[in-house]
Formats: sequence, structure tokens, C-alpha cells
Amino acid sequence: MNICLKGEKVVLRDIRPEDLDTLYYWHYEAEDREHLNWNGPYKPLEPMTLEEYRQLPKHREALALAGTDKPRTELIIEIDGELKGSVGRYWVSEVTNWFEIGIVIYDSRYWSNGYGSEAFQMWIDYLFTHMDTVRLGIGTWSGNERMIRLAARCGMIEEARVRKARIVRGEYYDAIKMGILREEWEARRAVKQGG
Repeated sequence: MNICLKGEKVVLRDIRPEDLDTLYYWHYEAEDREHLNWNGPYKPLEPMTLEEYRQLPKHREALALAGTDKPRTELIIEIDGELKGSVGRYWVSEVTNWFEIGIVIYDSRYWSNGYGSEAFQMWIDYLFTHMDTVRLGIGTWSGNERMIRLAARCGMIEEARVRKARIVRGEYYDAIKMGILREEWEARRAVKQGG
């Protein structure tokens, strides 16, 4: 079963082998790589060849899940028919069924006007529908105000803050956890649907 979720502004779909070249471009070759300052400032981007990038375990896992009936670890964000970002999830603890989710839109021209909000809400809805989990959350740093606002727009609340626990580009920031419970998400959805 292939995943293709259509919103008003974005499409979330399964990753394809040819997407890896585009993802590599956004990480290593594009002039607009501002997203790297926000999506993953915790460690520097390791240099690698396109072939090494294609073989990363996270890509092999996402490609192996595409077309199956198993919940996805990553979906591609398409805007106007082009790959512009991705949403993903990663385990914090498989024992407690706890994982965190994330989003990155590579093309900074699409950082406003609701593209990210729609994609992230579709991702949350997909995961609550297809996974047996009671909570979805994010982990970020206090300087990433754009992600904090996006999470809040999706109904996530701040659950924890550890002061001066993250170093980003040589400066200390608070580590922030935000999350939403399944029942909170379902109540929000019921209000939006008018019932």
C-alpha cells in the first residue's frame, strides 16, 4: 500500500529511490541550506558522497517500508509537485513506545504561509491513526522558535525544559520537550470537524 496524503497545500508521500538524489542536493549542494541551521544544529553535517548518502540506514529503512502496510518512519513533503521537505519519526524508547517526530522544509521560500503547519498536522494525524501510541512529541532547543510555534499550533504543549542543556553553534540553549496526547489530538480533530 503506497502512502499519498493530499492536503490543500502539500502532499505527503512515500519516499522513492530517486528522492535520495534530491535530498542529497538539499543537504550538500543547494545554495539555500539555511534549514541545516534549524533542523540539525546539534552536530555538524558529515561530508559524504552521494553513494554513501544513498546507503544510510535511515534511507534503507524508509525505502523498505514504502509500499507495505507498516507505519512509515519518513514521508516526503511535495509542494507543487516537487520535493521540498520531509517528516519523520525516531525512537526514544521502544519499550515504552515513545518516539519523537520532526519536520524539515528545505526550500526556505516555503517556511511561511502554512505549508509546514499543514504537513506536520497531516503527519501527526497519520501516526495517531496508524500507530498504537498515546503521545507524540518533539525535542528541540529554545532558540528554534519557529519549531516551537509550529508544535504549539498543532496543539503540543511544553512538557519539560532543561536549562542551558543544549549547545548550538557555541552557545547554550534550553532543551525543550513538547508533546500532545492521543485524546488531546482527537478532541482537537472533533472540534475542527464540528462534533
